[in-house]
Amino acid sequence: MTKVTSFTVAGVTDSIHLASGSAPYTVVYSQSVTSNKGEFMRTMERSARRRPGVALGAALVSLALIAGACSSDSKGGVTDDTGGSTPVTTPDTGGGNISVPPTDPPLTPVAGGTLRYGIEADVDGLNPTTSAFSAPGYLMGDAVFDNLAALDENGKAVPFLAESFTPSADFISWTVKVRSGIKFHDGTDLNAEAVKTAFEAQLAAPLVGLAVRPFYPETGAIEIVDDLTVKWNLLEANAYFPNALTTQLGMVPSPTWLAAAKADPTLNQAPVGTGPFVYDSRSQDSVTKFVRNPDYWGGEVLLDAIEFYPVTDAASMLDLLVNGELDAMQTTDQQSIIDLKDQADTFNSGFDDTGEESFAMINSETPPFDDIRVRQALTFATPLENYRTLIGLGISRPADQEFTPESPYYNPDVKQEGDQPDKAIALATEYCGEHPDMCTDGKINMEYQFSGPSVVQTRISEILNEGWKVAFNVKFDELSQSDHIQQTAFGQYNVNTWRQFGAADPWADNVWLLCRTVGGISLNWPRYCDPARDELLLKAQASTDPAERVTLYKQLVQNMHDAYTYVFFTHTIWANSFAKKVHGTCGRTNAEGIVLKCANNGTTWYNTTWMES
Repeated sequence: MTKVTSFTVAGVTDSIHLASGSAPYTVVYSQSVTSNKGEFMRTMERSARRRPGVALGAALVSLALIAGACSSDSKGGVTDDTGGSTPVTTPDTGGGNISVPPTDPPLTPVAGGTLRYGIEADVDGLNPTTSAFSAPGYLMGDAVFDNLAALDENGKAVPFLAESFTPSADFISWTVKVRSGIKFHDGTDLNAEAVKTAFEAQLAAPLVGLAVRPFYPETGAIEIVDDLTVKWNLLEANAYFPNALTTQLGMVPSPTWLAAAKADPTLNQAPVGTGPFVYDSRSQDSVTKFVRNPDYWGGEVLLDAIEFYPVTDAASMLDLLVNGELDAMQTTDQQSIIDLKDQADTFNSGFDDTGEESFAMINSETPPFDDIRVRQALTFATPLENYRTLIGLGISRPADQEFTPESPYYNPDVKQEGDQPDKAIALATEYCGEHPDMCTDGKINMEYQFSGPSVVQTRISEILNEGWKVAFNVKFDELSQSDHIQQTAFGQYNVNTWRQFGAADPWADNVWLLCRTVGGISLNWPRYCDPARDELLLKAQASTDPAERVTLYKQLVQNMHDAYTYVFFTHTIWANSFAKKVHGTCGRTNAEGIVLKCANNGTTWYNTTWMES
């Protein structure tokens, strides 16, 4: 059951649905017109005891530009022979796993309508060569851009904007041919030169390039073979490279637009691609609108338009969906997911926890956490049970590692340690005896950094400190999300909370783990370098033997555990929910008719989506 609390502000009466047993909270309610059709976005800020469950202040620098599990067949297409991780589709019972929106009834699709989609945050820009795409960035970007590759319904990479992928015998080079006759929204032709221009722009970009440059030679990373064909040259063998092209790396923008945006950076907010929708307007942190592309190469587009509304408070976004002011939403908020499951008759929802993990992350480069004993002490002191109960709310599955139990790479011998205060105290006592300058009153001094202001993040800090305080004196550092990410990248933190991993194929997560991504600005956030780990990662990405890959990734899981740089909490659940009038979200195929994945880490696609009038 739900409890309904009514309230009136400025003459407007409304109601908020609260989970059974939750405490009432104060609501500050404001209205602003956000579209020329008179529709409005409401932003609610909770004070006092807001309902818990927003996912951890996360790695919104979503630069895992490389993903998947595939190899080329003799015809240049893609087949899987890797034994890669295939998500398991099960009835959703509240325990996580994965489910998709129900199959549409046999209705006749109709054209028209504007899909209003709620997203968890806005992004700094919509240029895939320079902007850091988070899940909301991908959600908007997928309306206007096509990827060279896409994930099929089993999570394998298949051609999309590209026609074929062909590797060299040693998997160090990959030849990619794009489909002919496709034009960008501005009339520019899609060709090899456009693909090369986009990739070289990513290589050169200060931020996006951090995730790209470590994997390619300094010169000759990409070359034109003919008008429709390019060849990527890699630093090491990679049997799964096409999966890189399912992500930001594979989004191809118009080279004409890229040149204009370089001269006028404001154009980074007005993207030009080959996708099913064309940019119309954008008011950052308010609404971004795309309209139908009548000349879409992939077939008829049914929706008139899509509008994206950033609503940073998940409860507010769900209220907007319930009240009919949104038609769709994405969220990782546990309480909202509980509510959406309770309202299965009202909304079609897909839930997926095979992606990211939530965890505490430790900077191993600077004292006191350059000493493994201190990292172990923090791990043992972490109150895992309380976190998983009070923040995971019983629906987020506990995580011991970056793989879910359904993955062939899951290592059942590795269990996340925690809730062992006696071990933490013993290690802290030993460390403080040797390093009294790093301690006060026999406890290790440390800083815990998190993003805010956020009631949930503050609650998380309180829960963690209840465990950590037996061995640590914890100083709290609440920063804006952008400052939080920046300080993490520069290594200016001791411990923080993060959300990461979960690529369709684990080689994509190399960017977070290799020695080469440690530097002045690091994507190896814990700044932990282990040559033995590098060897495991590079062997796994080159191997086409499924059994060997399983062995290597299980060894990787053990290696990560033994380094004590991550304390895994839960597997993050992504929900994408739609009003019952929205259909076709799972009907997407590539040009060869291969059925594609409905959703991935909070993103969905739109060229087959339609709405009842």
